[in-house]
Amino acid sequence: MSGPANTQTTASIPEFKQILGHPKPLWMLFMAEFWERFAFYGNRWALTLYIVAQFHNGDPSGQAPASATYGAYLALVYAAAIIGGYVADKILGYQRSILLGAIVMAAGLFMVSVPVEKVFMLGLATIITGNGFFKPNISTMVGKLYTATDQRRDSGFTIFYMGINLGAFLAPILTGILANNIFGTDAMPAYKMVFIAAGIGMLFSMVWFYFGRRQLGSIGRPPEGEGKGRRKVLYVGLAALVEIPVIYFLLSVGANTLQILLSALFIVLCTMIVLEGKREGGVARDRAIAMLIIFAFNILFWMFFEQAGSSFNFLAENIVNRVLGSWTFPVAWFQSVNSLAIIAFAPIMAWMWVKLGKMNPSIPRKFGLGLVFNGLAFALLMLALSTMVTAAGLIPFWTLFMVYVIQSVGELCLSPIGLSMVTKLAPMRLVGFGMGGWFLSTGIGNNLSGIFASHVSGETGMTTGSALSGYTFGFWALLIPGVVLLLIAPLIQKLMHGVK
Repeated sequence: MSGPANTQTTASIPEFKQILGHPKPLWMLFMAEFWERFAFYGNRWALTLYIVAQFHNGDPSGQAPASATYGAYLALVYAAAIIGGYVADKILGYQRSILLGAIVMAAGLFMVSVPVEKVFMLGLATIITGNGFFKPNISTMVGKLYTATDQRRDSGFTIFYMGINLGAFLAPILTGILANNIFGTDAMPAYKMVFIAAGIGMLFSMVWFYFGRRQLGSIGRPPEGEGKGRRKVLYVGLAALVEIPVIYFLLSVGANTLQILLSALFIVLCTMIVLEGKREGGVARDRAIAMLIIFAFNILFWMFFEQAGSSFNFLAENIVNRVLGSWTFPVAWFQSVNSLAIIAFAPIMAWMWVKLGKMNPSIPRKFGLGLVFNGLAFALLMLALSTMVTAAGLIPFWTLFMVYVIQSVGELCLSPIGLSMVTKLAPMRLVGFGMGGWFLSTGIGNNLSGIFASHVSGETGMTTGSALSGYTFGFWALLIPGVVLLLIAPLIQKLMHGVK
């Protein structure tokens, strides 16, 4: 093997107390991420429904622009991770970046509760800015708790992913009760309380991390010679205030224009990562190329997976029979099914990856399986919309429920493994930047998901016909690349030079 390996030495990692077989700080990061995800998903489920109700007077024609705004919002949430990752790598360190991000995100969540469209959009821009400082860096610190050869890494990331999904599971249920039962009704939900509750959750995350970060020791502190004073935090904070109106503008230009800009940014990022890998040697270059190939398939996965807050929302509201006996299943609660499935299956799959040992599927094969399972979820929707539609134009409740479950299995094959992959394959000096690249690829997929969802709804709102047409396309667009990836996995694995 030639060239420097992208590894952490045991000496560079402090001796941590072990809890349940993993470093103690993992559990602190788990809870900080739990509260941040509670805030994010508490806000997320209501966005498209709120946009249609508040800014389009409830008219179904508002579904398409609401989906496009939602996709652009998610895309920029992940794209902003590039800036946050770079700032953490080069200026503030991971710990200070996370605290700054938490403060900014909380402010944005409270802003979106104001029922004025410009303030709402400015609030979304503020959330995006804060999330960019928070999200990539807390994931990067999980990777820094283990050496690159530690077989517990994938298991640790999967446990961390459970923290994400525990917060995501509880948020729609609790905020849905606030909106529909305590402060509003099913006919007139109090979305304002959803956003306020999400903001409070973000404050919990900030406080938890502030007091728990001592457990991390030197991990995540500013680079030596950088960020020793509060002045740098102030400067970055001022830069964040400048970033907010820029992101507001990007939200306003439209999803199609945004897609061009994000694609150009992705090309620049890929070029920088490959050049950095080349400087570090042949092995680092090959690993960087393998990582970027997987990024491309990641875009495709999230383009169709991330329908939960857009087209699946409108499907649940208008085309799914949610009446179960004398009770109607809330639309918001469908958002919790994915997280419930993750919580149920994550321990099983974490155990399975470790138990398989040398037979553990390679990272490319896991990604291929993720695409195939995502495609199978769309196959079920195709079946329901073509053969199970009632005279009232509704499909059975269980079909959409199971779509979320099947997608969740695919997600577990791909997403937590992807976070671990970046910490193993990215060039040593740009791990945070590489994590930003992972989130940018996810963001591009999310923007495409909004564009796709807007086509599914059309100009007059979703129908069974438009849904069937759109989801049939989704099935083939996932299945074929998934099979291709499974076939070329050995070639990608060679570029990874022994990384498992």
